[in-house]
Amino acid sequence: MSEMQQPPFYRSNLDVQLWWITATLISINVGLYLWQIAVGVNPSQPSIDAALAWGADFAPLTFLSEPVRLFTSMFFHFGFLHLALNMWALYIFGSLAEQIFGRFYFLGIYICCGLAGSLLSSWLNIHHSYLYLETANTALLPSVNAGASGAIMGLGSALTVLSLFPNLPNVPFVLVKRSLLLIMGINLTLGMLIPNINNAAHLGGAIMGVVQSLIWYRCTVHGRNTLGSLLGLSVGIMLLIASYLYCQHLVQAGLLPLWHLILKQFDMPA
Repeated sequence: MSEMQQPPFYRSNLDVQLWWITATLISINVGLYLWQIAVGVNPSQPSIDAALAWGADFAPLTFLSEPVRLFTSMFFHFGFLHLALNMWALYIFGSLAEQIFGRFYFLGIYICCGLAGSLLSSWLNIHHSYLYLETANTALLPSVNAGASGAIMGLGSALTVLSLFPNLPNVPFVLVKRSLLLIMGINLTLGMLIPNINNAAHLGGAIMGVVQSLIWYRCTVHGRNTLGSLLGLSVGIMLLIASYLYCQHLVQAGLLPLWHLILKQFDMPA
């Protein structure tokens, strides 16, 4: 990408050979989308049944029988526009983050942030389900969620954190703090203002990205890059496990009858 085409929040040349993990993630998402179209999924407005068949997150199904949906939902998108916007953002953030954090830690951040987004979204569905039991407001019933936005927002927040500190000597990029803060702020604000955007996933991914970036930076400042990566991943995994167990506890404590009934109506095994 030429200097004139570079996004405004960093200044450096990018070597495509240095961000092939990002390219692979984009290829997987696009490839799955094309496969879905090939087997008859609506390319612009996939049905709920199609979304669930391809791994979207639906809290009753996820927590009662298929927790893997917390991960698989990161690779399903609700139509071309959803996919295109996310893949463009992944290219912008990912191609930079992969070169700064290294392939191993970059991929770890991406997955942890995606799972964190799914878990916070699930917690919100759990909270809404309890409110439904009190109010019988059907708008509070669990929703079907999917997309890579939690993981991507995590990358964005990780880069934003780095922009707040002095540049590391081994990082060949100059991150522009004001632009990154503006981009992240706009994304979170739009998520709160536009209907049907899963802002909980955005927020969950962003929080995880902040945590893992801070840990990595503090270790890397002292020349301990590997320790920073291992410690950041360990903390991220522990937070994910604790969050999942907490959500599972809330489900078991009072939502089993309701969620079993919901799955029965969807003709799904619990």
